[in-house]
Amino acid sequence: MAIQLNEDYIIRLLKRLLETPSPTGYCGTIMRLIREEAEQLGFTMAYTPKGNGIIAVEGADQGPAIGISAHVDTLGAMVRAVKPGGTLRFTLIGGYMLGSVENEYCVVHTRDGRAYTGTVLTNKPSVHVFTDARDLKREEAVMEVRLDEPVKSAADVKALGIGAGDFISFDPRAQLLANGLIKSRHLDDKAGVAAVFGMLEWLKREKAQPARPLRILFSTYEEVGHGAAWLPADISELLAVDMGAIGDDLSCTEYDVSICAKDSSGPYDYAMTTRLIELAEREGLSYAVDVYPHYGSDASASLRGGSNIRAALLGPGVHASHAMERTHRQAILHTASLLGAYVREPAAAYE
Repeated sequence: MAIQLNEDYIIRLLKRLLETPSPTGYCGTIMRLIREEAEQLGFTMAYTPKGNGIIAVEGADQGPAIGISAHVDTLGAMVRAVKPGGTLRFTLIGGYMLGSVENEYCVVHTRDGRAYTGTVLTNKPSVHVFTDARDLKREEAVMEVRLDEPVKSAADVKALGIGAGDFISFDPRAQLLANGLIKSRHLDDKAGVAAVFGMLEWLKREKAQPARPLRILFSTYEEVGHGAAWLPADISELLAVDMGAIGDDLSCTEYDVSICAKDSSGPYDYAMTTRLIELAEREGLSYAVDVYPHYGSDASASLRGGSNIRAALLGPGVHASHAMERTHRQAILHTASLLGAYVREPAAAYE
């Protein structure tokens, strides 16, 4: 059966995902969006104790399930302290260059549900004032958030309900261009989530069944390393859907579905990776096979957590990952197509 994806559905959902703040640890709102979307397609989503979501899809045959993971959590920050002058010192959530968020707009989310906008700056933000403004090393100690409120002291800030432990999300600045390019923060991994839903929408619309049961896991702690550390016991193999890296000696582009053969956690399963390559060839998809030197995935976390599974990693190519990211519609669509082809196939032979 040829896979006919609903491109408009995938891109509309991606836009909603990008516009929903979800730094790691602050994923309640986006998980409600995910659950409601699943229910509209006719699926039920259950929650794990730490807030991951799981959708079960029946297969044509019984037996060990295929797992598919994608993470909804993103890079972000947390208020570390309120400074005497009314700015906020913050600590990073996830691994990114501080220069990539300098001068970025952000939102501070308080524990009682209020939200305040601000801007990420250094504590020497003007070349007209500070002689070392250009040369200042960008590190946590010199970074702060300037609130868009008339605050002049720590007491003023605390009166707003802002304090240590409050989450900070960055403005995604999402733009979906007419030529198919999509630039935004947090395409890692909201582009992957949209691809997974594109596959689910196709399964439901075509009344197609996967060859084996599916367990779709939406994780909420991937950016800090333990998103899918626990998996349902019936999963025998896991496809982690996450962004494909671009640059240096990597062959992936923003138009490709990336198939990762090895990352910092080691090689991925030989038979699964080979099957992905074969299916990409069969389906006429634009793909690349690469080795990521500075990367880990939900599959990595699951294996480290003791899961007795095989695992593979794929996803849309994303340029400038963990900074101002960019991909193309084709990469997302080809990722969804490859997922659809894989789950319709019998299990890959283990060699």
